[in-house]
Amino acid sequence: MAQYFELHPDNPQPRLLKQAVAIIATGGVVAVPTDSSYAIACHLDDKAAADRLRQIRRVDDKHHLTLLCRDLSELANYARVDNRQYRLLKSATPGPYTFILDATREVPRRVSHPQRKTIGLRVPQHKVLQELLAQHGAPLLATTLMASDETEPMNDPDVIRDRFQKLLDAVIGAGPCPDQPTTVVDLTPMATGGDAVLLRQGRGDAAVLGL
Repeated sequence: MAQYFELHPDNPQPRLLKQAVAIIATGGVVAVPTDSSYAIACHLDDKAAADRLRQIRRVDDKHHLTLLCRDLSELANYARVDNRQYRLLKSATPGPYTFILDATREVPRRVSHPQRKTIGLRVPQHKVLQELLAQHGAPLLATTLMASDETEPMNDPDVIRDRFQKLLDAVIGAGPCPDQPTTVVDLTPMATGGDAVLLRQGRGDAAVLGL
């Protein structure tokens, strides 16, 4: 049965965040609010938790999982980024964008794309999630929370608690989130002189990236 933490969206309670971080540290899979719907997240280095994440979302290993990072300083540990890519990243973070980049060896093989060796990375603009990442002290592995029989992401923590309470270890509620997914941009062509490629138009304005 999932624990439910109701946090203030602008001033999240540190005590509750600490409890949520403890659940993640012990292998928990939790629902977290973002600036583009809710996501489910777990510890990056926990294989069993990552497997559960995929099972709950009902996706295979070819589905890009995303690293939720607190800021761009964390990206260099997990993705190879050149100057062109960094300037584009800086123009759109924090915000509702997911960027596909070449993964470094710091990313466990099981969570990068098995054929392309790439990873999704994003810096969300959401106070509760930012504070959670700060307390956790590292990126979280995540994917958009979407019911298997639906095509739209979930954005209401009460509905999430009702539908996923037997699958999740915790729901971090901070009120409704936007009901749009992130805008997804593939930056890997830039590493060989190409241009960024818009893979999905979501909540983030592609024009900010010149796309």
